[in-house]
Amino acid sequence: MSNLTRLQEAVAARNLEAFLVSEIANVRWASGFSGSAGWVLLKGTEAVFLTDSRYTIQAGEEVHGMPVFTFANPVTSVQFLKEHVEKMGIGKLGFESESVTYATFEDWAKAWSSVELVPAKNLVSPLRMVKSAEEVEGIRRACKLADACFQHVCRMIQPGVSEYDIALDIEFFFRRQGAQLAFEPIVVSGERSARPHGHASEKKLAVGDFVTLDFGAQVDGLCSDMTRTVVVGEASDRHREVYTQVLKAETSCIEMMKAGLEAKAVDAHARAVLDEKGLAQYFGHGLGHGLGRVVHDSGRMSPTSDDILAQGQVWTVEPGVYIEGFGGVRIEDDVLVTETGVEVLTHSPKELLVLPA
Repeated sequence: MSNLTRLQEAVAARNLEAFLVSEIANVRWASGFSGSAGWVLLKGTEAVFLTDSRYTIQAGEEVHGMPVFTFANPVTSVQFLKEHVEKMGIGKLGFESESVTYATFEDWAKAWSSVELVPAKNLVSPLRMVKSAEEVEGIRRACKLADACFQHVCRMIQPGVSEYDIALDIEFFFRRQGAQLAFEPIVVSGERSARPHGHASEKKLAVGDFVTLDFGAQVDGLCSDMTRTVVVGEASDRHREVYTQVLKAETSCIEMMKAGLEAKAVDAHARAVLDEKGLAQYFGHGLGHGLGRVVHDSGRMSPTSDDILAQGQVWTVEPGVYIEGFGGVRIEDDVLVTETGVEVLTHSPKELLVLPA
């Protein structure tokens, strides 16, 4: 079943007359379009793809299963959308209320006075959580590239090399392979590794530094997201203690994951394992998130999550410990929920690597 058909069934299940997909990641999921601006408008079994003249050729190549219409100046997007809403005879139109700004809503309501706009929150997101076989294969390719990148970049991890140079090399590696960055790489070392989302700086690596590398590739619109933490030159007992416990939390969480399990239960297990060594207090973020068309895709593993693991979902599992003045450790893998358990899609070494100075 195509993503578009799944979406049409979900719209019908919500008893919506029609629905407008405007969030660009959802547009790509439903249509295959990889540009930066477009909409999918559907009513019953009828669907159209709408974009502007910059993408006339691209949309014609990428979009399948629905006709493509484009507009150009002086027509505005609001006018163009109104034309097609009226052409399809839509009286009530559902929209993605979690992503449409209030200003956009006001523009639509003013221009489309004869159309009732109906907020339809989180209609597409739950559908995107379960990946198609094609999407899983795309994520596999992105994960394979992330593994190759880690092997490539380890040669640079030595005293005197800056975080910034390592981050640049990660970017160059992906681009040389024809991929895009899934997100800006995180490269933080020494005390700076206690910053979970720290930006790479001109700080130079030194012996005894933790170095945390968090990066991912985007291949054909699908992402990977992997983190590894290594030590430069020499690891102290404290380095080993913290790292070992984070690794235990990560691997044991992966082992327990299966369809039907509450996401918050996996998160709670990670915190319990870290607390065996008094480290849970240094773990402030959620255990993981969904992965797919965007790096932080639908789904969260956190203490407040209501998500349930299901076959076909892809999750990151990424416990971390961040101790100010000392440093931090995060270990992250991408994991597919299967019929019998899970499959780990990232395969870089996870034992503590002490790279020679």
